[in-house]
Amino acid sequence: MGAHDTYVSWLRAAPDDRLAALFDARPDLITPVPADLRSLAARATTRAALVRALDRLDLVALRVVEALVAVGAAAPEELPALLTPDGGTPPEPADTSRAAELLLTRALIWESATGLRPAPGLDAVLPSPAGLGPRASLVFAGYPTDQLVDLLIDIRAASDPAAGAHSAPADRDPTLSGADLAERVAGLLAEPARVAALAEEAGPEARAALDRLAWGPSKGSVASARRRVRRADASSPIDRLLARGLLAAVDESTVALPREVGLLLRGGALFRDSAAAPPLTGTERRPDLVDRAAGGQALTFLRTVQSLLDAIADEPPSVLRAGGLGTRELRRLAQALDLDETAAATALEAAHAAGLLAAHDGEWLPTVGYDLWCQAEPARRWARLATAWLESTRVASLTGRRDERGKPVNALGPGLDRGAAPEIRADVLAALAAAPGLAPERAALAARLAWERPRRQGAGYELVVDATLREAAELGLIGLGALAAHGPALPSGEEAAAEALAPHLPEPVDHVLLQADLTAVAPGPLVPELARRLAQLAEVESTGGATVYRFTPDSVRRALDHGQGTDQILALLETRSATPVPQPLRYLVEDTARRHGRLRVGTAGAYLRCDDPVTLDQVLADPRAGHLQLFRLAPTVVAGHTTRPILVEALRELGYAPVPEAADGTVVLSRPRLRRAEAQPAAAQPRTPDAALRRAAVRALRAGDEAATTERRPLAAPADAPPRSAVAATLATLSAAVNAGARVWIGYLDNDGQASSRIVEPARVEGGYLTAYDATRAAVHRFALHRITGVAEVAGSTPA
Repeated sequence: MGAHDTYVSWLRAAPDDRLAALFDARPDLITPVPADLRSLAARATTRAALVRALDRLDLVALRVVEALVAVGAAAPEELPALLTPDGGTPPEPADTSRAAELLLTRALIWESATGLRPAPGLDAVLPSPAGLGPRASLVFAGYPTDQLVDLLIDIRAASDPAAGAHSAPADRDPTLSGADLAERVAGLLAEPARVAALAEEAGPEARAALDRLAWGPSKGSVASARRRVRRADASSPIDRLLARGLLAAVDESTVALPREVGLLLRGGALFRDSAAAPPLTGTERRPDLVDRAAGGQALTFLRTVQSLLDAIADEPPSVLRAGGLGTRELRRLAQALDLDETAAATALEAAHAAGLLAAHDGEWLPTVGYDLWCQAEPARRWARLATAWLESTRVASLTGRRDERGKPVNALGPGLDRGAAPEIRADVLAALAAAPGLAPERAALAARLAWERPRRQGAGYELVVDATLREAAELGLIGLGALAAHGPALPSGEEAAAEALAPHLPEPVDHVLLQADLTAVAPGPLVPELARRLAQLAEVESTGGATVYRFTPDSVRRALDHGQGTDQILALLETRSATPVPQPLRYLVEDTARRHGRLRVGTAGAYLRCDDPVTLDQVLADPRAGHLQLFRLAPTVVAGHTTRPILVEALRELGYAPVPEAADGTVVLSRPRLRRAEAQPAAAQPRTPDAALRRAAVRALRAGDEAATTERRPLAAPADAPPRSAVAATLATLSAAVNAGARVWIGYLDNDGQASSRIVEPARVEGGYLTAYDATRAAVHRFALHRITGVAEVAGSTPA
């Protein structure tokens, strides 16, 4: 883009695709869209915006920024020399060129007449670039004028005794300000020979102190740091350094090594070690085995989510007063499905983020979208959960940890929010994707992430990294410790993730293999309808590549309670089994169905009715039923003092199969009432603005900048009467003009109801207002839409 005088002029000269790329990399700069390019420059150089941008840089790019902040400006071809470590080899020019281009795209550096320069404000954000101290001109500017004069005299006398005495009158010129004198001190300290002479004269102990400060930290604590010390009176090593300007007092207790002195002591090197990316080391895995293991875990995760939500629908847990799911409820759900609590929390949080689980009337319930999700293909169901997890700010693996008040953090509660979680997850997946088929060692991955995001390191970052690895393995993104083939596709969205996973999932099967030991083996994921019917009829005994179901009297009774008849159950088994229905299973179904409903429980307290008196005799004679206090009312009727639900449950525990009976004698089946909550997706970070929004932002910025910088004269309004049109046509024409950047003629009513003609260039239509440049007034104005009488095209509709 050439050389420019200011940061704003450089932005103004940037082509539209460069600005669109800036908004893609730094979406916070157009939320909302700035009024013009000067406003964009101001927003891009605020401390918060610069910190966010710096936090997303890798080590090479960060060092380029630090180097430019340290030296002020440099040509692109000088960057490899600036990044060359002390005594090491320079980096590859391609690496520094890539870093420089990335920084230009993100507007963290700009092209000036003297070379690449850091963006305004970076000096304040990076006060110690490359571990160097403050510039001499800045740190000495706080000294009193007479102290600066004495310092100049002592510096010259120490490094060149003959010149020092002659320079005294010039340094005592009363017209010189403190800033002028500080610049003179900085100029002297920028001379290598002079600094070497000053350090030698200060003595070996003082030189040792300088060497300790040279590579950072560049500051140290000293009592009475601002005391005045002259060269002739200095006795201690620190006093000798202060008297010669080799150390400067920052405040009453802190001294710093001036940047110019530090650079000379380092021999001109800015960095001590190389910025090369550390290699990822670990165990090589066969890609097909990784994908197969991850695909199997993805299916297991789907089953876990579905089982958890079905269990919640049957017995909804309460929402805690502070929000979230109670520890006991989480433990109950985890134990019922043979899960550890972290795995259960991960599944629940993913379901909540995907809008499948929500709070309703003080209870946690599946949402109305859960039933539709259950009918989708497995790959699409998984993709919805995985993308929601990737974008969520919540970290499920922190469930059970103690917060700052010592209280445990609950699943689905407020204590799991970590704003940086989506970006950290993206960092981890990108690092794993850089070495396909490799299960990296944890230390090697940590070193690579420290290179990728050097400013984000810390205990909190490591905690979320560990949680990401654990949760990614739970979701089926990682298999055998390596990233699966569908992992890199996840950031591209649900569609891409589903397409990438589908080849690694077995096709859903519509049959099972019945065995003589009262089990059924599903040789793959079942079609949704068969899975639902089988879940009512049998218990899941084991999962994996194949799922094993076991038929028991209780499970068959559950299916009968849900309204399935004997013929329906046997027909299901016969049509959906690839093997004949074993005789023991047929006997189990028929025997349970024969006993099912023979006993009927009503309300007296409660009564027990049966057409077979012998069965009632058996119940009355059963010593285990003594606590029910049953007594005979008639040959086929027995009553008790307990309630109907308690009597039903007690008889089932004794091995009978009673059913409740209504007042009219009809059977009351325990078909559950389907309860659902409205979808309430968990909060996630805003998505990066799409290409259309970025183009619109660029166009609005150009228009605003033109309005702010171009002298424009008002146009004469048309002599004809103001246009009139229907409301729908008016809105459609204005919206089209916004998209096309065209000029239109509108009629507008003032506060007195008088219509006037305006020639406008629409920029935005929202919230009941039209924001546009009014060419008849030469100003940007907001028009209330209800006051616009109509709109018409004008000749030569291209803006001036």
